[in-house]
Amino acid sequence: MTPITFTVLGIAQPKGSTKAFMRPGMRFPVVTADNTKTKPWAQTITAVAQRHAPSGGPWAVAVSLEATFYLPRPKSLPKKVQHHTKKPDLDKLLRALKDALKGVMYVDDSQVVETRTWKAYARADAPPGVRVTIAPLDEGGAA
Repeated sequence: MTPITFTVLGIAQPKGSTKAFMRPGMRFPVVTADNTKTKPWAQTITAVAQRHAPSGGPWAVAVSLEATFYLPRPKSLPKKVQHHTKKPDLDKLLRALKDALKGVMYVDDSQVVETRTWKAYARADAPPGVRVTIAPLDEGGAA
């Protein structure tokens, strides 16, 4: 099994917190998400990933995941600023990505045992998005 690499274009959205509350007379809680843009972003990731999915179906083994999130650079930001140190948080971006790949690249996101992630400003001549490489690991931990 060889690594799979693909790019998803769009502005990456973090997976925010979910909140549950009970309305009077209801038997089940209503669950809401902090970020309403997460679901469309996840659907975009899933759609692109399906075009690159493993031919035998989602992997059922441990996987390694690399992702570089390219976020829009504000026009007012000085050129000397190199690192994206503002929101969104890298761990929340990764969480949204891992959830969107579940059932397409791997059976469950608990199979992701190794990650390498970065966030950076997209170049002026390149659109924002995320570059993903996912690889199954053998029993020794090598891709």
